[in-house]
Order: sequence, then C-alpha cells, then structure tokens
Amino acid sequence: MKSAKEYLDSVKSLNPRIFLGGRQVKLLENPTTMTVVNANARVYELGTDPEYDGIMNTVSPLTGGRISRNLHVAGSVQDLEKRAEMATLTSQMLGTCNYRCVGADTINALAGITWEMDRDLGTGYHRRFMAHLKYLQENDLAVSGAVTDAKGERSRRPGQQEDPDVYVHVTEKNADGIVVRGAKVSQSGAIGAHETIVIPTMGMKEGEEDFAVAFAVPNGAPGLTYICQYTPFTAERELVAAKYLGNPLYGQRETCVMVFDNVFIPWDRVFLCGETKYCGRLIARFAKTHRMNCGGACKVGFADLIIGASQLLAEYSGVHKAPHIVEKITDMIRISETARACTVAAALKGGEEPAGSGFFMPDDIFGNAAKLTIADGFWEIMKWAGDIGGGLAVTMPSEMDLENPETAQYIRKFLKTGAPAESRLRMAKFLQNWCAGLHGAGTWHGAGSPMAQKMALYALTDLDKKKDLAKSLAGLK
Repeated sequence: MKSAKEYLDSVKSLNPRIFLGGRQVKLLENPTTMTVVNANARVYELGTDPEYDGIMNTVSPLTGGRISRNLHVAGSVQDLEKRAEMATLTSQMLGTCNYRCVGADTINALAGITWEMDRDLGTGYHRRFMAHLKYLQENDLAVSGAVTDAKGERSRRPGQQEDPDVYVHVTEKNADGIVVRGAKVSQSGAIGAHETIVIPTMGMKEGEEDFAVAFAVPNGAPGLTYICQYTPFTAERELVAAKYLGNPLYGQRETCVMVFDNVFIPWDRVFLCGETKYCGRLIARFAKTHRMNCGGACKVGFADLIIGASQLLAEYSGVHKAPHIVEKITDMIRISETARACTVAAALKGGEEPAGSGFFMPDDIFGNAAKLTIADGFWEIMKWAGDIGGGLAVTMPSEMDLENPETAQYIRKFLKTGAPAESRLRMAKFLQNWCAGLHGAGTWHGAGSPMAQKMALYALTDLDKKKDLAKSLAGLK
C-alpha cells in the first residue's frame, strides 16, 4: 500500500491536459489543482494510520493482502458498513470530497454486472474486470469514477441528439480495442487520480449500443482533456496565501468536464460494450451504493464540521447556553444523526446482489432515505449555522488585516469576545466556506437530485402491503 509520499511521487509521472480559468495549467503547479492532490494524499495517509486501519483498509480476496477499502468490492453487510464509515471519516478529515469515492462505487456496481453478463451471455467481462481490479489493488492506485454525461437536449434519447458526442460513445472497434468520444461532466477529482472508471449515465435501449460502454482509462491518455470548474473560491485561492482560506489545504470540491476526443481503450480495460440490457441495472446499483456513501455518510462528516464550528462561535460570543442556540444546535444534530441512522440501516439491511455472486449491495430504500434526508437537511444545518455564526461569516475583514500594523490593533480590539479576534476570524472564515460556499448545491445534486430519490422511494415501497395492513385493522376485506 502506498504512503502519502509515494502517492505524491507517483503523481509526478502523470501529465494530464488540464485547463482552468481559460488557460492550461500543470497539475502540481497550480494552487487549485493541488487541493485535489493534497486531499488524495491525506486519504493515503489515513490508510497508513493504525488508528483508522479497520475503517480505511481490508483484506483483498484477490491478492490476500491488505488493500485500501476504496478498491474493495463489498462481500458482506459489515463491508458495507465500513465503507460508509470511511465516507464519514474522510469527510471529517478533509472537509471536502474523498475523490476516490465515486471510483469505489463504480467498482462495486461493475463487479456484479460483469458477473451477470459472463453468466448470461458467456462474455469475458467479469474475468477481465477482476484482473484489472487486482492490478489496481496491487499498485494501490487512486481511481475516480465518471458517470454523468453532458446529455444535450434532455427530451431526446442519446441516439436522437443532434451531436452524439453529448453522450460518451464508441466510434470504432478493432482487434485491439475501442475508440470513444464524448464528455463526462461534474467529475470529482479526476485530475488527481491514476485512473478513471467510466460507466453509462442511464439505462440504454436497443439501437443505443454505441452508448452502452464501460471502461477504465489512465490519467492523461491521448485525447483526454480536463476542463476544471472556476468559482470565486478558485480566484481567491489564486490571489491570497492558502492559510487565509476557509479550507486551506483541501478547498472546495473540485470537478471538471472530462473530454474524450477519440480516446483509444484496449479491450482488457473494456467492461461493457453494446449490452444495452445491463445499463439500467448497472446505474441503479451504482446509485444505491453512492446514495448511501456520498449522499448520506459523506455529508454526515461535513455536518459534524459545521456543527463543531457553530458551537465554537457560539462559545466565543458567550451565547452557547442561550435556549434558542441550544435548540438550533440540537436540531442540526438531529438532522445529521437521522441521516447517519439511515446510512447504517442501508448497510446492515443490504444483501447479496446478484444472488450467487458473493457481492453485496446496500438496501435501496434506506439509501435513498439517507440521501433525501441530507439533501433537505443540509440546507437547514447551514441555515442554523449562519444564524449562530452571525453576519461576521460574510462581513468579516481579512485575516491579512491582522498583519497590517495600521489595522491590527483595531481588529484585535473590536472583534475580541470570549476568544481572541484571531480565533474568531479563523472560525468565521471556516464557516463561510460552508454557508457561503458551493456545498449546498453540491449536496443537493450529488448522488442524484432529490427527485430521483423520491421516484425510487415511491417505486420501491410495497404500498399494497401497507394498504392491506390498514384494511385489516379497519375491518375491510
């Protein structure tokens, strides 16, 4: 297993084609792209810390050795629970994305689907996939996942689009492999991963075989371009020293548009190609896994940070015992712990899927409930955090004013409360990172927009059973 330093050394050999804010940048030379690298390094560091070994690592059935749980396929409900614990832990430690999260969930979804295709169709996808997974484990590689296509005109199917490139698709097949074109959007951390695993964004129908494709692609493959998001937080990071920012090392979640311009993929990295029947099942399994982990457990870790910051600011101001402050902190805890409970239930109520495969998936209803709870609840948590933190979270002077002899004395005099001005400004800036940042919309849409979970919950619920219970007690036949 790699140490943080070994990961950082390995990244030096990568040469991704990255654009940020209208210019091409180097992965290891830009302050924003380095937040992704730093976050990945921290995850590797957690993996080598004995305190977190049981959460971050497990034993591989493929290699027989200790591996990162980010590269593990769940083989029990205990595995699922530990996976959710890892999501919470990494969020607590980073305050941003575990950029290996989506890759871990695509790995789990593909394991069962490729197993089914080999069983039903006699393909060699599963054997090929497991061989590649063993390679990833033996080299302890950071893997991101790419799911969401650009999609173009949403009322049209992939094959009906004016430009087929708005969905990743196969343009050529030969004896050596396939060639793909298209784009994946909102890709978390792909620039700092060794590889990205690509799966279809939706179920495909007959006639859409070219869009039914799943594969692994190495970072910096010829024809691959990463166009990064650019936000006010990007500009701020470019202008001032990191120590003045809300999350100095790891920043906001960084994503990119991942462009495939005739990228060649050898057959040993192709895990689905034309089998439209299995695409819907694949994305459904990814979704149920990702909603438990990213949609639920991850945001519980974020909530822990926001609650901690809110409590500190209340204590700094001397209002922490006021009944209305205690009530608001309690409400934040209630929301977070409800999401945590749904996440744990999704894991422990999970089961083998598909039957006979040895692979385990979380319970779909509880996973969707976890995501829905946190989607609405996160806005509530940030509302109360903003209320408790006060206007200072958006009206504060810069901490740089503490280093200016002409202003420092005033800042220390007028912003001192039960804590020094330095502490108050630092925590206010940390809270600004959440309440005035990108996390609200990111939490709402991450792992799918809430309407997708509502549709799933309604479809999955046995309403006939509930009706029968009501009729029985009411005395109806």
